[in-house]
Order: sequence, then structure tokens, then C-alpha cells
Amino acid sequence: MFNTYKEAISWLHGRLKFGVKPGLLRMEKLMEKLEHPEKNIRAIHVAGTNGKGSTVSFIRSVLQEAGYTVGTFTSPYMITFNERISVNGTPITDEEWRTLVNDIKPIVDELDKTDAGTVTEFEIITACAFLYFAKRADIDFVIFEAGLGGTFDSTNIVKPLLSVITSIGHDHMAILGNTIEEIAGQKAGIIKNSIPVITGVNQPGALGVIEAEAEKKQAPYQSLYKTCRLFNEAALPSGESFSLETETKCYENIQTSLIGIHQRQNAALAILAAEWLNRLEAAVISEEAMRNGLKKASWPGRFERLQSRPLVFADGAHNEEGVETLTETIRQRFAGKNVHVVFSALKDKPYQEMIKKLETEADSIHFVSFDFPRASSAEALYNASSLASKSFDENPDSVKEWIEQKDGADDVIIITGSLYFISEMRKRLI
Repeated sequence: MFNTYKEAISWLHGRLKFGVKPGLLRMEKLMEKLEHPEKNIRAIHVAGTNGKGSTVSFIRSVLQEAGYTVGTFTSPYMITFNERISVNGTPITDEEWRTLVNDIKPIVDELDKTDAGTVTEFEIITACAFLYFAKRADIDFVIFEAGLGGTFDSTNIVKPLLSVITSIGHDHMAILGNTIEEIAGQKAGIIKNSIPVITGVNQPGALGVIEAEAEKKQAPYQSLYKTCRLFNEAALPSGESFSLETETKCYENIQTSLIGIHQRQNAALAILAAEWLNRLEAAVISEEAMRNGLKKASWPGRFERLQSRPLVFADGAHNEEGVETLTETIRQRFAGKNVHVVFSALKDKPYQEMIKKLETEADSIHFVSFDFPRASSAEALYNASSLASKSFDENPDSVKEWIEQKDGADDVIIITGSLYFISEMRKRLI
């Protein structure tokens, strides 16, 4: 047994060597040994390529404004590991983590010796979340963010009140498939028999896959883009605004605290989620709670302002679709400004295509690496760029000095490329 938090987390991180092992057998065995904590939770399950974390944050904030206590399970962490399991936005304590790991380790040791195979880090963390939330009688709802895909993700043993699929894009293709339709099939794996599902997916092929799975599972289904209308969309100094007409109501001048044109869709999905929870009589959420929740929600590393002079933003865009959305936001907000990008990425991401998209809006790009097993070298990123004004440094500490040179009134710095990289940069710059 572990006497300290550090020992417990060190053992947990040591399980990373077992990698990603899709499949639910080990989770099912874990839940059985733990007497099925997943059955004692009122859950909302969120999957999708991009927008999961922001959508979780919006839904949590709306539920809190309605007076509910809300647990969240998210990944990766941005500031501290403990935030993976949070209540009302507050991470659980070191001692709570130590206790959870001690409770689960004997079961993991036992399962490691069976035909089920070695239990992975993510599976253990997910099991910790189920165990923690099931023990907390004061928690009204838990929002689970899928880690990878949906069908075989360890969170997919939950039977939620509502399923949400945010978007479909090109990511983790070695595991999820090479086409949008194949990836959609994996995300649609979270759809359960007779459990309502809502989605912000807008590609016809992907939407068709999700609709077919919903029909097969006899799950009530709502598509944001087929049944609702977003209009009067605008950028605010510290967020976004839009109006939304759903099947039952028109919400005018909704305002969000998160920046980026994609946050309008994420916020709209949170409104649909609230409508469905009301319809299911699982919650009582007023329009005022929806409005206030969307306005108060926060989620670090998503077009987050880190500094005001020079103006520095951090955005966790880490795939082609994420960077495409980022460039649209830059175009909309910073026309006529000098846009300087700090970029790093993982080796297994399509960084060539990501860089190409960024070059359409960037006046200069500074490439760096960072301390992470799968991080690309700064030189490899630099060589993939055809921009005239570019530089690189393997040391991420170079970023602070590079930023200090861009202090003109029209200078805007965007740090992007990887959520892991953004996490590192926040520590250095805040």
C-alpha cells in the first residue's frame, strides 16, 4: 500500500508502459470486483474529436447554476493531475487520490495475472472516477469525457442519462480508422439502447453513421444542425454571442465566456443537453441557469488569454480540424494584426498539414519541442514549414524571450499545437 500521494501516482504513471489497449473486458472485470460503482451514478457521456472538454465545462456550469453538484472526469489534465476527477470544477485532493489508488491496486494486481491482460493507466484512472463518484452521495450528476473513440473506451461501461457526440475529425486514425465515417462509427459506439443522444456533427457521411446507430439502438436522437438554427453570431471581447432556435424555444443573445467560433456550437449543445435533462425529468434547469452557466464557464487552454501586453493566447488545437477552427477565429478577431505563432506538436500528429493551415494566418512561427515522450523535435517542425519568417529552438524556455520581442500594439501571439504543450507553456508564462 502507498503511504504518500507521490508513491500512488508514481505507480499509476508506471502503467503508461502498457499503452492503449482498446476493449472493455478489463473495465468490466474491475467494475465487477468493485461491486459496480458505475451503476450508482447519474451520468452524461461526452465523446467527439474536438470540443469535448469545452462542452463538458459548459454543461457542468449550467447544471451548477441550476443548483446541482456536478462531478467531471476529463483528460488530459491542464494544470494538475488531480483535475482529472473534479467536483464543481475543484480537483479532488492528494489524499483522496492516494486512498482511491490503494483501494484499486489489489484488484489490478489480481487482474494482471488473468487472461484479461494488464490493466492500463487510463483504465485505472477511469475506475477511480467511478469509485469516487459512487461513494459521494451529494453528487447529482457526473459528466464523463471519453478518452479515445467511444466503442472501446474505458468510460463506455457507463449507462448514462444522455449521450453527446460533439464533432468528428481526423485524429487517432491508427486506432479509430482512416475515414470520417469509420471514426464516426467509433464515436457512435457510446450510443446505448433507448438512451437519448445529441450531436453537433455536421458532415453528412458521419451524421448518417450516427443516425443509423441511434435507430438501431432505438435511441432518441437530435442533430444540432438538422433541428436547430444558430443565428446572430458575433465575437465578443471576452467570448462569443449567438442566438439559438431549438425545436421548442428561441434563445436570443446567448453569451459565452469561452472564445472561438466553435464555442458557439459547444454552448448550443449544452443548451440541448439541458433541454433533454428537463424533458427526461432528470433535472429542472431554467433558461436563466442556462444563460448564466454559459457565461461563467471556464476551461483552460482553449483560446485562453495568458497575457495582455503583448497579447498572448493559448489554444489546444492538436489536429487538422482544430487548427482549421483556430485559423478561422484568428481571421475573424485579428484581421490587420501581426499574428505570431508558437507551435509544437506530437510526432504522430499530421503536423505538416497543421503548419500549412497556420501559415495562412501567421506572420511568423517559432517552433519548439518540449519534455514529452512523443513530442516532435523543433527542427523537424521547422523543416516542415515554408513560411519565410520562421525560427526554432528545442528548448521551450526560449518562448518567453521570443514573446518579449513581440510587444507592439498590433502584435498577437498564439501558442498552439498540443494540449500537453499548452500545459507546459501555461506553467512558464502564468
